[in-house]
Amino acid sequence: MLESIKPWLNFIHPLIMWSLLALALYALYLGIQWRRTRLAEGDVKKELVKGKFNIRHHQIGSALLAFMVIGTVGGMAVTYINNGKLFVGPHLLVGLTMTALIASSAALVPFMQKGNETARLTHISLNVVLVGLFSWQAVTGMQILFRILEDF
Repeated sequence: MLESIKPWLNFIHPLIMWSLLALALYALYLGIQWRRTRLAEGDVKKELVKGKFNIRHHQIGSALLAFMVIGTVGGMAVTYINNGKLFVGPHLLVGLTMTALIASSAALVPFMQKGNETARLTHISLNVVLVGLFSWQAVTGMQILFRILEDF
C-alpha cells in the first residue's frame, strides 16, 4: 500500500505548508490589529475590541504552532520514506529553525499576558522573522517539488 501512495506523499507537505503560510499571514494581520487595540484609546478602542482580535490571534497562532510542527515532522518523514535518508540542506535547516522560532514565540504568551513589553516585542520580532523565512521556504520548497516532478 505504501508504494502506491509514495508518489503522492510529496504533495502533502507543500500543500500544508502553503496553507500555513497563508494562515501565518492572517495571524500577522490579527496580531497587528490586537496591538492596535491594546494601544488605542476611547471610541477607537471600543470599536476595535469588537473585532476580538486577541482571541482570534491566539486561536490561529495555536493552530499554526500545532500544524507547523506536524508539517515539519511530516515533511521529514516523507523525505525519509521516499529516499531512505534526509537531505541536510538549507530547506531542512531553515524549516527546523522555523519550528524552534514558533515554539519560542508561543512560549512568550504567559509573559505577555502579565504585561511584559519585552516579551511582546520579542514575540513580534520572532514572528516577523518566521514569516520572512516561511516565504523563503515556500520558494525553495517549490524548487524541490519541481525537481521531484522532473523525475516522474
